[in-house]
Parts: sequence; C-alpha cells; structure tokens
Amino acid sequence: MAAVGPLSRLFRLSSSICRRNQRLLPSRSSLSRGIATCVDPAHGLTEEQREFQKVAFDFAANEMAPHMAEWDQKEIFPVETMRKAAQLGFGGIYVQPDVGGSGLSRLDTSVIFEALSTGCVSTTAYISIHNMCAWMIDTFGNNEQREKFCPDLCSMEKFASYCLTEPGSGSDAASLLTSAQRKGDHYILNGSKAFISGGGDTDVYVVICRTGGKGPKGISCVVVEKGTPGLNFGKKEKKVGWNSQPTRAVIFEDCAVPVSNRLGAEGQGFNIAMKGLNGGRINIASCSLGAAHACVQLARDHLLVRKQFGETLSNNQFLQFKLAEMATKLVASRLLVREAATALQESRSDAVSLCSMAKLFATDECFNICNQALQMFGGYGYLKDYAVQQFVRDIRVHQILEGTNEVMRMIISRNLLTES
Repeated sequence: MAAVGPLSRLFRLSSSICRRNQRLLPSRSSLSRGIATCVDPAHGLTEEQREFQKVAFDFAANEMAPHMAEWDQKEIFPVETMRKAAQLGFGGIYVQPDVGGSGLSRLDTSVIFEALSTGCVSTTAYISIHNMCAWMIDTFGNNEQREKFCPDLCSMEKFASYCLTEPGSGSDAASLLTSAQRKGDHYILNGSKAFISGGGDTDVYVVICRTGGKGPKGISCVVVEKGTPGLNFGKKEKKVGWNSQPTRAVIFEDCAVPVSNRLGAEGQGFNIAMKGLNGGRINIASCSLGAAHACVQLARDHLLVRKQFGETLSNNQFLQFKLAEMATKLVASRLLVREAATALQESRSDAVSLCSMAKLFATDECFNICNQALQMFGGYGYLKDYAVQQFVRDIRVHQILEGTNEVMRMIISRNLLTES
C-alpha cells in the first residue's frame, strides 16, 4: 500500500464524505438530535481543523460505531478498518510528510483521536499507540530507519507496538530488566514485556531495554521486527475492556537484533521513552474525551425519552444538575487537554506537567462522566445492547496506562516543589 501524503490534501478530497453524515455518536444509539452548543468540540478550532474533525467523526460513525460491539464481544482486531483510517492520514498523524506522515500538530492529533473515539475507544486507543511508535522512529531514527519503517506504518500496511512495561517494572520504568547485550553488529535481547497492545499481531516492536548499568542512563531503544528468531509471545489476555486490540506478553529469548535497529545513541532510550509517553498521555486523554462526549449525548437523549412517575427524566432536577456537571467536566477536560497538546507542540517548559495534568484530570473525570451516564440509564445501562457500558469498560484502563494517575500526581507535585 502506498504511503499516505499530507493530511490536508485528503481532507479537501474527503469534505463531501463529511457532509453526507455528521453523526457524532454510535449509530446504534438511534439518536437524532445534534450536539448542544455548550459542549460542541468544534469550538475554538480553525476551519481546517473543523474539516478533518468532521472527517474523523464521519469515519467513526460509519466505519467504527456499527462494529464496536462486535469487535468487543468477538475480540476482533479490525485491521482493514484501521487501514481505511490510514488512507485518511490517521496512521501517522504527527509523523513528517517525507516518510508518509500527515505532519500535523499535537492539537490536531488530539482533535482527531477525540472524534474517532466516539466510534470505538479501544480501536482508537490502539491507533494512538501505533502513532506514538511511528513518531518515535520518525523523531529519533536516522534517515535509513525512517525510510525503512515509517511509510509502512503510516499506511498501516504494518502495525506497531510499544514495549516498555515489564512484569516487575510498571510505574518504576527505570528499573526494567530486559537486557540487550552487544555481540558484534547485533544486540542479544533477553527478558519480557507485559501488557503489550497488539502483541503477537503487530509487525514492529519499539523496545526499551537495558544495554548498560542500572538506572535510566543504562537504557536504550531498539526496533524488533516480527519474525526475528527469539521473539515470542504469551497467551492473549482476557480483559475487561479494550477488546478490539489483542494484549500479550512479548518475550525475548536470545533474540538477535541488528545494532542498526537502535534508535538514537546507547543510553538515550529512557529519554526517548519518556518523550513518547508525554504525547501518549495527550493521546489517551483525548480518547477519554471522545468517550465522555458520546456518553453526555447518550445520557441527554435518554433523559429526554425515558419516562418515570408519569414524566420524562429530563424534568427531574437532580438529573438535570448531574447532566450539567457532566457537561462542565467534559468541557474543562477538553480545554486542559488541548492546552497541554499546544504546550507539547511548542516545547514549552510546562509541557511535561501539563501533559500529566491533562492525563490525570481528563481520564479521571471522563470515566466519572461515562459512569454517571450508565447510572442514568439504570438497568438498561448494564446491558451490552447499549453502548454506554462499553465506553465505561474501555476507558477505565486509561487511568492506569501511559503512567498511572498516581504517577501523574508525583510528576506534577515534583514540579511544583522543585521550581524556584
């Protein structure tokens, strides 16, 4: 499949698609009313950003939402759907155009992931991880590495996984044990990675491993290709949510990887990993925004049609106030995520703290929004016929991955207490 060019050109070509269907919610929800102005996700965006937001919403409604429940229940990894997304430029959103990326900003990326997540959080979250891996290769790889890996990743002809977490090192990433001992022109990898999204089904593994002594300065980053002898996988994990993406342990047993597959210099791996995670935190927070946005609409429309005690639930002041709180938390979360995305794009000194704040606040509050929406549905909310329960299950893990929200609090407090 040919590499995708700059996304702006595709948006112009796709504008007619947007006009055909601008539904913002899963089609099976049978909603007919538009989104309320006060929570409109297009507020503050440029005309071009509004255009590709429409493309992403349309793709979510037509290509993802109708299959969201099936992908979840049957644990289907929707490869062909994701390749369709890549044709719109969503396979390498913030990768440079010379290797097939779309060359967009972090804010643009957040807007796209929020929109896509209204159709399927789990699939969008995987796409966000894939994008992070492609960006890491694009940013820290040399020209040969960029030209070798990025075009196929941007077109999603090949898929990528990020390998940092280990069975014994989750939040304490600097203590990782997977070793990479150099022998001639190869590294020999031994160890294992846990909870790897796409593990076993993907083609490219961006692996953070130890090439030196203890601590972060002994860590490097290498790219391991599927089919490399010594690369093995654990069983497919059974998860509460995120079921449209497989999760397995990635195991290295005397796995020989060419030194030419190392990104950056030896000892630079921890820095590469953390820079990747700053963007990953914005991405996953954006996925939470999409779920919350969908659930606010689902809850609102349910209140307007569901009757109890002789009148619709929308006349119940307690539920009115709850809906108002949900909408307020959604908009506050969106504003913080977009501010953090802008700070990261501009390499501002407050970027790391803002990314942590955005991830902490948005993933906590958006989960609460979705959970409250489920409560408003009553017993119906607990049935798998209704999308709200899947949004709840799919975004619960966002409070754990890309750095737990407890770690986000550590990063923020450390910044507050050490600044002069």
